[in-house]
Amino acid sequence: MGLGLAFVTGNAQEKKGSFDVSADIVSRYVFRGVDFGNSPAIQPTVEYSNGGFAIGAWGSYAFSSSSAGADAFQEADLYASYSFDFGLSAGITDYYYPGTSWFELEDEVSSHAFEMNLGYEIGNFSIAGNYALNDSRAGAGEEDGVVYFEAGFAAKNFNLFIGGGDGWHVASGEKGDFQIVNIGIGTEKEIKITESFSLPMFGMIFVNPNSEQYDIVVGISL
Repeated sequence: MGLGLAFVTGNAQEKKGSFDVSADIVSRYVFRGVDFGNSPAIQPTVEYSNGGFAIGAWGSYAFSSSSAGADAFQEADLYASYSFDFGLSAGITDYYYPGTSWFELEDEVSSHAFEMNLGYEIGNFSIAGNYALNDSRAGAGEEDGVVYFEAGFAAKNFNLFIGGGDGWHVASGEKGDFQIVNIGIGTEKEIKITESFSLPMFGMIFVNPNSEQYDIVVGISL
């Protein structure tokens, strides 16, 4: 879910270049334990991949505005990554929010937040680290160096994850105030529609100890 970037490992020699288009419809957009949009959303993906390399665009568009009257939340990200055969993945994500200038905001604040991503999978275990080079939501340079780390375990029918970060991930908004913000469990299944067609469905339960929030998200993949 919202990712900006999903790490997928595999044998680069067995893959050929291809384009892929998909979309998820989710009950709400929760990213790293933070609820964005307070509304169901559609999350499209357009990606080109070749071997271990992938480049693409991912977005989230809320169906309605918030109860406080704010505009419906929108996000449109660009990403690039490379997955090695031994489980290591590295990439970069550009976070952007439509409705702002593509180039810069007022007072020379960038409308883009760039983040370096690094992940490693071994067996059923995974770890990932993310380092924001800047944060468009905080002001010019104020949130450089924001971090987020996550560990996961994938079982047969479910996966567990725990993550923590500082800066915009935490209630204080302060760099260096590292807190656990994302503890959860996820699962998925296929809903059989016809003999030859099934609809993938997924669900996740999140707890954010820092903000004392609890969320349930379900979605379908198209």
